[in-house]
Amino acid sequence: MSGHSKWSTIKHKKAKTDSARAAEFQKFSREIIVASKLGGGDPAGNFRLRTAIEKAKAAGLPNDNIKRAIEKGCGGGSNENYEEMTYEGYAAGGVAVVIEAMTDNKNRTAGDIRSYFTKFNGNLGETGCVGWMFDKKGCITYSADSTDYDLLFEEAINLDAEDIIEEDDEYKVYTSVPNFQGVVEGLEKAGFKSVSAEFTRVPQNTIEVKDEKTAQNIMRLLNRLEEHDDVQNVYANFDIEEELMEKLDV
Repeated sequence: MSGHSKWSTIKHKKAKTDSARAAEFQKFSREIIVASKLGGGDPAGNFRLRTAIEKAKAAGLPNDNIKRAIEKGCGGGSNENYEEMTYEGYAAGGVAVVIEAMTDNKNRTAGDIRSYFTKFNGNLGETGCVGWMFDKKGCITYSADSTDYDLLFEEAINLDAEDIIEEDDEYKVYTSVPNFQGVVEGLEKAGFKSVSAEFTRVPQNTIEVKDEKTAQNIMRLLNRLEEHDDVQNVYANFDIEEELMEKLDV
């Protein structure tokens, strides 16, 4: 699959501080709350909730936190009311950025995100300004150490998956949005245990960034966005070589 952003790979390599882990747990909890609110608290009958729980567990979110989030989503005495929002804009160098957020205060979140773009030489745009540059896909990830690629490839293709790539000791199976649940469940029945299963946005093309100052601004913007409590996911269409990445102070 051409044009896949390196941002998801880069951010997973970053060391997790205690504060970063706490923020990550909060994001997982919000997704579980919203999934429970929209589809009920039974993972067996709520695919979005089931995948949210699996992803949260893989990241180490305690079971008690998961249980409380489900109870909140199902109306267990919580006043939290999160709304799903998408923000789009350009980072330094014309790099397209899409942000998915869950917020209980749209004005606060939009104001914060706009200030980040401005600070790091970018520009927050209108909805739709860059979203068309990304294709929404399902992405199911498997550990290369414990998965037979040939068997996975054969089964995934039989289930109408679109593509399979190897990336950083993992196999990633990409699907269309309508086929996502069917491929996830079909591969589970075939005995494949996934690391994660989620929707993602894959850039149609990438922008190669060679200037150090531009790369610095891009990475600082993306880091700041990822650290924001309301931001769930960040996607960007840049490509920065490893040698340049090592020079950056981010």
